[in-house]
Parts: sequence; C-alpha cells; structure tokens
Amino acid sequence: MKFGIGQPVPRLEDPRLITGRGTFTDDVNLPGQLHLAMARSPFPHGRIRHIDTSAALAHDGVQAVYTAADLEALGGMPCRAVLKDRAGDPCFIPKRPLLAEGRVRFVGEPVAAVVARTRQQARDAAELIVVDVEDLPVVVGLEEASSPDAPVLHESRGSNLAIHFENGDEAAWNAAREAAAYVVRVDLVNNRVAPSPLEPRACVGEFRDGTLTLHNPSQGVFAQQGVLAKSIFDVPFESVRVISGDTGGGFGIRGEVHPEAAVCLFAARALGAPVKWHGDRSEMFLSDSHGRDNLTDAELALDAQGRVLGLRIHTLANLGAYCSAVGPFVPTMAGGRITGTVYRVPALYHSVHCLYTNTMPVAAYRGAGRPEACYVMERLMDEAARLLELPREEIRRRNYLAPADLPYTNHSGVTIASGEFEKTMDMALERSDWAAFDRRRAESAGRNRLRGIGLGYYVESSGGGPQEEASVTIHSDGTAEVVVGTYSHGQGHETAFAQILSATFGIDFENILFVQGDTAYVKFGGGTGGSRSSQMGGIAVKRAGEAVIERGRVIAAELMQAERSRVRYEAAVYRLDDGSAEVTLGEVARAASTAQFGSEGLTDTHRYDRGAGYTFPNGCHVAEIEIDPATGVIEVLRYTAVDDCGRVINPLLAAGQVHGGVVQGLGQALLEEVIYDESGQLLTGSFLDYALPNAAGMPDVDVSFHEVLDPNNELGVKGIGEGGACGAPPALVSAVLDALAGCGVISIDMPLTPEKVWRAANGL
Repeated sequence: MKFGIGQPVPRLEDPRLITGRGTFTDDVNLPGQLHLAMARSPFPHGRIRHIDTSAALAHDGVQAVYTAADLEALGGMPCRAVLKDRAGDPCFIPKRPLLAEGRVRFVGEPVAAVVARTRQQARDAAELIVVDVEDLPVVVGLEEASSPDAPVLHESRGSNLAIHFENGDEAAWNAAREAAAYVVRVDLVNNRVAPSPLEPRACVGEFRDGTLTLHNPSQGVFAQQGVLAKSIFDVPFESVRVISGDTGGGFGIRGEVHPEAAVCLFAARALGAPVKWHGDRSEMFLSDSHGRDNLTDAELALDAQGRVLGLRIHTLANLGAYCSAVGPFVPTMAGGRITGTVYRVPALYHSVHCLYTNTMPVAAYRGAGRPEACYVMERLMDEAARLLELPREEIRRRNYLAPADLPYTNHSGVTIASGEFEKTMDMALERSDWAAFDRRRAESAGRNRLRGIGLGYYVESSGGGPQEEASVTIHSDGTAEVVVGTYSHGQGHETAFAQILSATFGIDFENILFVQGDTAYVKFGGGTGGSRSSQMGGIAVKRAGEAVIERGRVIAAELMQAERSRVRYEAAVYRLDDGSAEVTLGEVARAASTAQFGSEGLTDTHRYDRGAGYTFPNGCHVAEIEIDPATGVIEVLRYTAVDDCGRVINPLLAAGQVHGGVVQGLGQALLEEVIYDESGQLLTGSFLDYALPNAAGMPDVDVSFHEVLDPNNELGVKGIGEGGACGAPPALVSAVLDALAGCGVISIDMPLTPEKVWRAANGL
C-alpha cells in the first residue's frame, strides 16, 4: 500500500508547521488575560526570614502578589518514584512546594509570583521583591554531598541521601573478581545537561464554569491533568482540562507539571481572569529540570579469554535540591533495567546513592538512565580490549548475547526477547568501512592530525507505562478519526498513526483525522516518553481499528441480509463472499448512527495493556573523528548508525529520530555541561556559556536499520526515539581515545572540549 506501514511517507504535519500555521502555547491569548512573572531566589541555600512584596504590589498594573503562604491550600509537586532500598525503607522524598517555604535550596527556585496587566509590568514588579535570607552552607558536588559532614538540605532526613539502591549479588561479584584473570576499572563522569527544547515553556490558565483549563506544552495531557487535579488542587479530574497544542520539543521536561502552570491556574481562579506566563531562554536555564549528572566507578572481571565473569557498578547520582517527578527512578530502576546491556554477565552488583544538592532538580532526559548505563558498559568494554590487547569489536563478539540465548532474563528480572547484536555490529562495521580505517589514519597523520574511530553498542528498554488507549471513529463520509493518549512533540504521530490506520482500513491516508493533546477528548493515556508511542499507541490504534471493522461487519451483514460469516472486508468495502452485494465503510457508519443500530456510530475505544514487559531497541554506532593537536578541536568526519527498532513504520520518521538522538548524544559528548561554582551559582545560564551542537559542527549521519521484530506485539515494533542518545556518547569517546592512544591517554571525560582534548594530547 502506497501509504501503509513501512513506507517513507513525508510528514503530514510539516506543511502546516513550516508555513507558520502551527499553534504553540505562546500563540494562545485569551480575552482579558493577565500576565505572571516569577521572583526567583538568587541564593543557593538559605533560611527565609522575610519576603517584602510591598513595592511590587504598588507597581503599575499589578493585580496580585503571591508567596507560599497564599498557596498553603495547594499541594506540592509530586514525585512518582516509589522505590525501596534493600532493607525495605522507602526513598526519602521531601515536599517540593510551588513557591519556596521556609528555605530556598537552589538558585532559581521560585519564591513569589506577580500578576499584572502586562508581561513587562509583571517582570518589573517581580524585580522589586526583596527576599531576606539567612545564608546556609552550600553543597554542590556529589562527593561532597555524600560526606557525613556535608551541609544537609532537608533537616528531617539528617543527610543528603534519598536512597541507596542496590541490585544483584555483592558476594557473587566478589567471587567473580577473585576468580578473574583480568579486572578492569573505569571512573566516569556523566555530565549534567540542560534539555533546551526549541520552544521555551509557556502556559495560560483560566477558570470558567467551575473548570480549571491549562494551555501547556506537554508530553501527554492526561498525566498533567492527574497531577493538577489529584496532587495540587485536590479536585475531581473533570474539573481540570489540559490542552497542548503544537509543542516544540520535549526531551523529558515536558512530562512534568512545573510550578508556573499551577500558579497560573491558582491566580486565574482567584482573580477571575486568564493568566499567562512565558519564560525566556535565560529563565529556562534556571527553571527547567536538568538531566544526567552521575559519577560512576565500575569494574569488569574477565577470564583469560576475555569473557565477562562479573560486573560491579557504583554510582553517585545527583537529584538536585528536590525530587523531580521521576528523579530517583532514572539512575536506579530506569537505567538498572539494562545494566549489563547486550552482554552475558554471570555476576552483578549495582549500587546507586541518590543525593540531594543545592542545584536544579534533575529529571528524565532523553533516554532517562539508559544512555548512562550503556556508556558505563561500553567504556568498560573498550578498557578491557585495551588491557587484553584485543580489537574492540572482538571483545564484544566474545561477550554478546547470541540469538540462541534469547529470550534472556537479566539481573534486573527483565527479559530481552529479540535481537541480533553481533550481526548489527557487523553491519555497522561494514557501512563505516572499519576495515580500511588504518589507511585513513595514515592520511590524517600526514597532515599532522590525529584520527580515531570508535564504536558504541546500546540497548534500551522502551515502553513506559504498560497501558495506552486509542479511540477510532468512522464518519458517514468514510473518513476516520483517531484520538490517542500519546502525544507528538516532533515525532510525527499524525503521519505514523495514519499509516497504521490506512493499512488497517485500506482507506486513503489523507482521510484520517488525528486528535491529541486535549483532555476534553483524551480520557486516558500514558503520553509520549520512553520511546513508547509506536509500540503502545500504535498497537492501541491498530486494535481499535480492527474492532471497528468487526463492529461494522455485524451491521454490514444485516444491511446485506446475510450471515456475518459471509461478510468480507477489504479496502473500505464490505462484500459478501460470492460478490452478490456490497456496502461501503461510510454507508455502514451512517447506518451505525441510526436508531436501528443503537445510534452510537461506528466507533471503538481500545485500552492496550502490554503487561509487565518492555521492548529493547538496540544498535551499533560508529564515530570517526579527527583532532587538531595544536588546538584540541575535534571534527566528526563520519557517523554510522545501524539500529534495530523492530519493524520500521516509516523510515523517514525513524531516520529523523536517529538524527535527533545522535545530535543530542554528540552534544553531551562534545559540548554541553551545566556548571555550578562552589557557592552554588549557575555559571552556564545562557547560550553564551552553554554550548549546543549546530548543523555546521555535525556530520552527515549514515542511518540504516536491522529489523529484528519484537515477538511480543503484532506490529513487531520496539521504539527508536532515544537510541541515538544512547549510542553516540560511547562511540564518540571511543573514537577520541583511539585518536589519543599514541599520546598515552587512556581516559577522558565528557564533554570533550577543545581545551580538555588539547591538554590530554599534549600531556598537560
């Protein structure tokens, strides 16, 4: 079928978006709206003695000023991470207020909100608020935070430890280490990053006819409705409506409700007028949750042939000042699901100390724990290859799980059902011309350049929440409408889901209307995160469509006065088996709307429950780089990605996801780092100091797919959104260490800035 599954269909969304006809949250302006601005703490840690709002209240246009005392009837921002340590004690999760209560704990924490007639009036008035704070000691670094003598952020806890997560068997690891012929160790930094979606956050809140309505960019409106109704306002779900129009990027932070949204709704209800907030880019550095930020030391025990006997990982994970919605879950359960990745690991001990510091809270960021886990394993594999003097591809061959090993249940109790890991690597080696690299290295050496090549294998567990819902309706003109609980913030769901329905119904691709992002229509859904949309939303859409066909078959049989068993369906037409009669899908839909057939229309809502499992996208990425030793500047010359995401619904969309993930992964590896100084001040508060990758600095990415279908869903899909962010950092660092090997460099930490590389290349 021209527009069915597997076809490279251009995105339906693009003409509207690239011609300026998109509707983003800042495009929403309601009659009589007021504007909100936040006063934020310039102090990283302190006890609030007094907040003087008098000058702000007297400022032109100001309608109200709120502090924590005004919001005491509201709940705080919830954390969904329900974790226990080995002793059965729960993760310590302190209250995170909408506005600071009693203390401030990081620079940028909101302490007051101003509502005025114009945005500029609100921002000017917010600057007039004076916060009197008694300074308290500050802790920023992870090693410092873990010390028994460290300043404590939350006094009721008595330390900065949220939880000590453990998995595996420490005694088994110790035995494996004792029996090993070789033990390799790496100490790694997974640098803190700022998500930086193209669209800064904005929201508009209104209260009308007893309903709180929030216009807000999201990764799923149903989840935000639940947080606002249940956790913050304590009202029935139907008293809250969340609308997300077009959204310019997600990367994890759009999955959360932020304080500004709740305060806008509170103010709208209190003042009887819509209230809008729009942050600028500098404010996003202060108020968007950050990602990553781990320190890890890891050891790998191997026998004399280089086969893994055991793995030990110890990580200090920075949560920031509070738990974000999923903060402690990311470095523990989310990353822990794939510890050991695609290799046989007979013994494992995995330990994570989640710690509070005086920094912005850390949340899910593209991959959410899995890129960190893959980075650790791939760095260990490269170090093992160096120590054993084996080719990097060979050490992996000796340890990959083979197809005969699958399904394989790892130490976290999750089962990897499918994959051909060695074959995927071989495809990547061939496409990257790995075998002829020495010739290219020699050519670079002739120009006084250091050339390196590296590979990174990743696997990630995708799927997110185990349930997803879709509703499909056929209208009387034969067109279809699909309402989904996932949410597209750049992935192309309007196109991909139309392809699935086009294949299911046999109707024209253009005759499918896509609905998302409004809880007036979306009554359930897990949203988009964890690369779950195709495998969860796609299957829900497919099954809802199939149920509609079956409902229509009953009506068609009656219309044609025949037994149901004689009715065949193909290409939007129901026919009798002998061809003596037929009715179109549109005619059946019209009949379904009549009293004779119940007046319900031709529609079905399907809630898909996949159970406890996940899918496991995986792939091999190869980076080839060149370093100028005089400057330390790295040029990425070639990049090859071979990904197994199961069945590829749309190769154009899938390739786009690979491109985006790779660029974000290369951004972390080469450029990006959020830095706080020792006093807790943010030093990278704008794009002058925080470097993002751009088109000029990125290579063409050679993308191909190795489709190994997942056996646990009928589409055979696995997910593709986060693979690039998992594969790129280890591939890039592997290539740089390969280039620097002749300089005696065996370890280097991200980001690989020119200064850091120059120092390493010159022995400084």
